Amino acid sequence: MAESIARLDAGYDIRFGPQPDDWTTCSGLLAEPSRFDLWRKDLAEWMYEQYGESDDRATAGYVMGWYLHQPGYLAGLLFHTARRVPSLRPRDMALHLATEGRPHPDGVALFSDEFACLPDDPASHHPAATVVADEAALAALLRARYAAHAAQFVAAFGQVARFGRRTLWAAATDMLEYGPWAAGRACGDETGGVTDAALILPEKLAPFVAPSSLHLTDEGWKRKRNSCCFHYVLPDAEPCTACPRTCGGS
Repeated sequence: MAESIARLDAGYDIRFGPQPDDWTTCSGLLAEPSRFDLWRKDLAEWMYEQYGESDDRATAGYVMGWYLHQPGYLAGLLFHTARRVPSLRPRDMALHLATEGRPHPDGVALFSDEFACLPDDPASHHPAATVVADEAALAALLRARYAAHAAQFVAAFGQVARFGRRTLWAAATDMLEYGPWAAGRACGDETGGVTDAALILPEKLAPFVAPSSLHLTDEGWKRKRNSCCFHYVLPDAEPCTACPRTCGGS
């Protein structure tokens, strides 16, 4: 995993191994849901500076998407670039929040060297490797590992945010689809990222709420969003592209 991560060039701080104290382990954050409230408080202060007011739905929506993007993007990048699936357990991941301006995650770290791979992977005989039969099996394992992490997030964040399980799993679905798509774009192979997303979410598979909806239009690849960050409720804020609440998400 250390070698796979070192080869990444995705315009994002992705690290392997223990990190300084200003990084937050995912397991620590999920074990104390009140820490999400502190994160949202910092975000609310930034929103006041930018928009003149804040909104509970928006702070919850931002944090929900930001958090779920970390395991989704990390998994998507390693699947796309190396056909490897890392451990996505909360105890094996950490994130770093920007210290200036908007308090969004600007880095993610992986602690575990465990990974799943295909039979022809050059490291398939590594003691930390789990070999699966084919790409479909590897995608299914990625989906299962992400779902296990997302389930812990849904349980923890649901205690402090006024979102139901359907909303939380809708966001998890969106970020599982977005991870490989974003990975493909970052690596100069958007179509490959779209293909990966379809492999990971080929149909509606519980607990996710929908299959990958990426489709090619005259304006490029688009998708139907299942969740909302509520950015549009802020004063004079432009809705996000494909906002499901203002434009149908297509």
